[in-house]
Amino acid sequence: MLEEGLGFKSNTVVVGMGTFDKNSAFGEKKQLLNMHRAQQRRLTRGIHGIGGNDGNAAAVFLEDDENMNSCDSSVSFTTFNILAPIYKRIDSESCRESEFRDYWRKRNQEILDMLLEKRSSIICLQELWVGNQELVEMYERNLGNHGYEMYKLGRTNNREDGLFTAVRNDHFRVVRYREWPLDCGDRVAQLLHLQSVIPFPQSKTGIILQETLLVNTHLMFPHASDVCLVRLRQVYKILEYLETYKKDYKLPSVPIILCGDWNGSKRGHVYKFLRSQGFVSSYDTAHHYTDSDADAHKWVSHRNHRGNICGVDFIWLLNPNNLSKPLKTSWNEAVFGFIKSRLNEAGLKDRDAFCFFKSDKCHDGCVTFPGFKGALQQLTRSYFKGKCFDGLNSKEIEDLFGVADTDGNEIIDYEEFQRMLLPQTATTGKWSLSHYPENSDQKVPSGEPNCISPTLELNDIFAGKSGAPLMLFGLDTMGFQVKNAFLFPPEVERGMWPENYLLSDHAPLTVVFDPVGLPMTHEAVC
Repeated sequence: MLEEGLGFKSNTVVVGMGTFDKNSAFGEKKQLLNMHRAQQRRLTRGIHGIGGNDGNAAAVFLEDDENMNSCDSSVSFTTFNILAPIYKRIDSESCRESEFRDYWRKRNQEILDMLLEKRSSIICLQELWVGNQELVEMYERNLGNHGYEMYKLGRTNNREDGLFTAVRNDHFRVVRYREWPLDCGDRVAQLLHLQSVIPFPQSKTGIILQETLLVNTHLMFPHASDVCLVRLRQVYKILEYLETYKKDYKLPSVPIILCGDWNGSKRGHVYKFLRSQGFVSSYDTAHHYTDSDADAHKWVSHRNHRGNICGVDFIWLLNPNNLSKPLKTSWNEAVFGFIKSRLNEAGLKDRDAFCFFKSDKCHDGCVTFPGFKGALQQLTRSYFKGKCFDGLNSKEIEDLFGVADTDGNEIIDYEEFQRMLLPQTATTGKWSLSHYPENSDQKVPSGEPNCISPTLELNDIFAGKSGAPLMLFGLDTMGFQVKNAFLFPPEVERGMWPENYLLSDHAPLTVVFDPVGLPMTHEAVC
């Protein structure tokens, strides 16, 4: 059957390729469209109770647009993995949507209709079929005609899908654009240095054109636990590139927004790594969700090819005043967390794990660098499509050895080894190193602390979680507060995936931000 109305499955029987009864599907399509538009109206007002079947959706939609605050300085960001036709299965594993032009054209036109209905300031798409010029021109023509400037980037090694970022000319101008490859899996990232077109008040006598760094990316899928370190490295390269970019151009403190399909849930290593760097999940902030296990599955955004549903699409916000530890420190802790998880998978704990690292008989009772290096090479090596990838290079292993060797005597005793793998919480300034598979339903073991960022309380204040108005004057820098966020269709906001949703295997996520003045805090310390 063909998709009908915002990617929902029609009850109409298909007579032939690309043929369907519009009249019989019209009522359902109109109802769904009104519900979608109603969500947008609620979004702009900051109403959190999105969804439901109480009939109020149509009533909200019918209200005059003039009642909206047309002078609002809010900006909106949408991220959406649109599922490339070369990957969308039709009835069987071997049959793909890319073989049927009418199918993929119709579905992608519905995606475009939805995006143009939203009219977000920024649109970040993943899995655009960049290998098909006809489809690319569909997006460039439709969005270009509505005032968007567009940037596309195919994946490396001639992969046919890629990234696509569109910027509304009346909201932002692009100062600089950069792109770069990530490790393994042919993944890439886009960086856009943005400047607001709309001036925001910063003081009683002046205005500011706010600058923002935006990243659009799509991380590698966690095919197995051994690729988790590859995924962590992909994020590390993004953050490292951002640091280099800010240093090269001597940028003042600016907010950073990361959009994309992160292919990992709130329980995964990537989520914890970004939280340790002070980033907040905008959707969770808008809905007052925490990093606790109780809130881990309140929402979903993806049903993968295995049939599992989970929340993997994020719009991350880092305000310039957020306290965070140095990037290298977070990276070391993330790697140690991964090492612990790999040891647990192998059934190695305590003394058994310590013995696995010992290979030098001349230093009985201690781990030397050769033993440490050999063990890490085994634990961090990954395999993807028949190729072997070393997880860590020699310099990184030396750095990790230096971190673990706290007394500097060039050996690691059992006490140092235990500290190296000890889960730590926000009270000690570190996030929990406990491991949970990226897309699992595994519960938090009793006694294991949840992953809570050391900056959570400060993030709640400056990301707008307290609900207090944050437009302050005469402060040191500008940032964003999360005004609202929503996913579509509304069922995914309740942790369910509707069977009749066929627009993609992902749900589009939209976040609205308000510009705010922020007082600067102390610099991160080692």
